Amino acid sequence: MLWTIAVVLFILWILGFGVFHVAGGLIHLLLVIAVIVIAVRLLTGRRPI
Repeated sequence: MLWTIAVVLFILWILGFGVFHVAGGLIHLLLVIAVIVIAVRLLTGRRPI
């Protein structure tokens, strides 16, 4: 599920550059947070429930 959220945020981030220029900053911030969460989960070795 986390991967799905990351993919959706990535698509929204790409759209944010052209279509939704106002929300681009917020989507970029959410994408960065999602990447950090994925990295932490991979480094700690936690498995999703």
